[in-house]
Amino acid sequence: MKREIITIDQTKCDGCGDCVPGCPEGALQIIDGRARLVSDLFCDGLGACIGTCSKGAISIEERDAEPYDERRVMEEIIIKGGTNVIAAHLEHLKAHGEEEYLQQALAYLKEKGIENPINNNVQGNQSSEHEGCGCAGSVLMDFRKTGNDVEQGESTGQQKSELTQWPIQLHLVTPLAPCYRDSDLLLAADCTAFAIGAFHPAFMRGKSIAIACPKLDSGIDRYVEKLKSMIELANINTITVVIMEVPCCGGLVSIVNQALDKASRDVPVKKIVIGVRGDVLGER
Repeated sequence: MKREIITIDQTKCDGCGDCVPGCPEGALQIIDGRARLVSDLFCDGLGACIGTCSKGAISIEERDAEPYDERRVMEEIIIKGGTNVIAAHLEHLKAHGEEEYLQQALAYLKEKGIENPINNNVQGNQSSEHEGCGCAGSVLMDFRKTGNDVEQGESTGQQKSELTQWPIQLHLVTPLAPCYRDSDLLLAADCTAFAIGAFHPAFMRGKSIAIACPKLDSGIDRYVEKLKSMIELANINTITVVIMEVPCCGGLVSIVNQALDKASRDVPVKKIVIGVRGDVLGER
């Protein structure tokens, strides 16, 4: 049948892999250093992966392709991925208004006796490798409303974590992850959490997070495009940039400004500067 489906320009793709976790259906894999569409059956043609590609290598075309098969996707990819992948897939279908596919997916879960993780507010924090991802550490996990928060204990002195999701490194996150949608984003320089002891309650509470180092990280242009996608596609509400007092950290603010210049909408930005001794030097 002729339908809309993604196509990948291999001359533009650099094999970064950012698109892979952005496809809950498992239709993309990195093969021989390039992103590949591994099965027409698994691609729903909705283009969730497009916003994750900083090189503009992914687009939608209309061509003859096998019909998308929701039950086959659930059986071959989603169920094997575990609770986090099931939740990401259902959120993906829900966000794109694909009611028919969503009902097919829910019917499959019911048929197999598997609980709906969205209805039960269970996104899970199990680490299961997404097929085709190749890195268990980059599997999307959403810790919101799971009841699995690390509570402060008198015997251990352990402080409650305010982390809402995993992964958090800016190269690894996908702008379309549910945790970023309509959220307040905290973009923190890597060193800031080590400099200030109360980082979690002071800065992370109630926010989605991404971390980066403007001095040592490569692919800064990808950061700009990824933040632009967060602003436009995830519809983030605000950005709080937390940086160290050292000069190189100012590059993180520059990245945010570049993303705002390219984005079609504007969001408020707050800059917080942390001293090397852990004190807050200023907010603007």
